[in-house]
Amino acid sequence: MSFSQILFEEDGPIAKITLNRPENGNMFTETMCHEIRDCIEGIRRETRTRVVVLTGAGDRFFCIGGQKDGMEKTNLYAGTLPVLEMYEAIDKLQKPVVASVNGFAVGGGNVLQVVCDVTIAKESAVFRQVGPMMGSFDAGYGTWYLEDLVGKKRAKEIWYCNKKMSAAEAKEIGMINRVVPDDQLEEKTREFALEIAERGSFALAAIKGAFNARHGGVGGLSRVTHDLLLTQYLGSEEHKELNESFNSRKSPDPSKFGH
Repeated sequence: MSFSQILFEEDGPIAKITLNRPENGNMFTETMCHEIRDCIEGIRRETRTRVVVLTGAGDRFFCIGGQKDGMEKTNLYAGTLPVLEMYEAIDKLQKPVVASVNGFAVGGGNVLQVVCDVTIAKESAVFRQVGPMMGSFDAGYGTWYLEDLVGKKRAKEIWYCNKKMSAAEAKEIGMINRVVPDDQLEEKTREFALEIAERGSFALAAIKGAFNARHGGVGGLSRVTHDLLLTQYLGSEEHKELNESFNSRKSPDPSKFGH
């Protein structure tokens, strides 16, 4: 896959997506949001990848939010950054996504790592939500998922007061999983990803689907039942008997149901 604002590479069972705008703090644009979505959709359709790593280019920024340069000046969809498509792609992918935070994760960049399944960060990384102090907010993934991680009172304080947090502080409150020395981030991220990749792909997909069902409404619940249909029911004796009897226009044999 070839892209203009992200880098993509495969390392055995690991697919690595790098936000590649270091001169702009790896801020996501309309193009980058769509490229991340499309890249993840490509990963969804193949079986080589078992874990995805998401990181930023350079050693200073993971991502410091979004940039609307070049978009139409309208409140309609054409003037809205498609961040939800990016977050939803990560959330709905049946493979775990590891955020490897290599610097500042600010605003939408912090929401981006929150949406990922797990997060590892270097010691010097900085986390911050700045929306209300700069005329913005994320009253969706950025609030619900943050509350799940750190609790309602603390999530509100993060959004209301907009304080900077070190990686150690972020780990202490449960917003991220692991903190490693700066010069070991890439190595430790790979170890983390390979540790996850050794687990059963179907089991991991089912677990992620179950977590998503909590917030996903009909879409989240459908993911669980849809996957059960595709992976279990369509290969069952019940399915075969009903399908064959329907096509041959005869009554099915109920003794084969539930096998």
